Amino acid sequence: MNTTTDPTLPPDTHINPTISLEYWTSIPSTINGMLGGYPQISTIDLRGSSLFLSKLRRLSPKTAPTILHRGVDCGAGIGRVTLGFLSKVCELVDVVEPIEKFAVEVREGESFEGLRSEGKVGEVFVRSLEDWDPKGRYELMWNQWCLGHLTDEALVKYLQRCRGVLAEGGWIVVKENMSTHLEGEDIFDEADSSVTRTDTNFRCLFQEAGLRIVKTELQSGFPKDLYPVRLYALQPKKT
Repeated sequence: MNTTTDPTLPPDTHINPTISLEYWTSIPSTINGMLGGYPQISTIDLRGSSLFLSKLRRLSPKTAPTILHRGVDCGAGIGRVTLGFLSKVCELVDVVEPIEKFAVEVREGESFEGLRSEGKVGEVFVRSLEDWDPKGRYELMWNQWCLGHLTDEALVKYLQRCRGVLAEGGWIVVKENMSTHLEGEDIFDEADSSVTRTDTNFRCLFQEAGLRIVKTELQSGFPKDLYPVRLYALQPKKT
């Protein structure tokens, strides 16, 4: 259900974190649950992410020859992206996920047993992105299908914190649905209390957070009845 409670207010002002958490807590800890009933897109999605990173690395010879040291899967759910992609390109992957039962899949689930034994799973932070205070240095900070639960103001503050722990030459990647509103507006979804933003709004928020886009492209191969999905690779603005 894609409706705005009060069309006179900005869509993001209707976001309610309690409703969001209740919604996701009700969702099963499966790929089908994570992908809203479209489990068949997982392979296409992971392949698209991998190709996007490969293109990024070709733009940055400094990181091209070696595997990235440390990455983080932000709003990770059951760790689908970590398991199928990030663990293949990073020596160590931290996970940020507010729903305890999803985080348990990474900490204790059978599908992650191999990665845990190899020491590839780092810290698992059970907290929301707006409450996560990142430490250390990350070369790759992956944000996919989660930023719609943050208000514009919270998103800017979150991205600023990410910018502060980004390793030199690293990337903050945002992979999110794009609004298809006929009048070019963000769309509020009452079901999970989230916002689907326009490309224009994302660009404004990145700018406000002190970030620049180094590469962006649309994900291909998804069913036509889904929102378009765009990837952005971000780095701090040059001074």
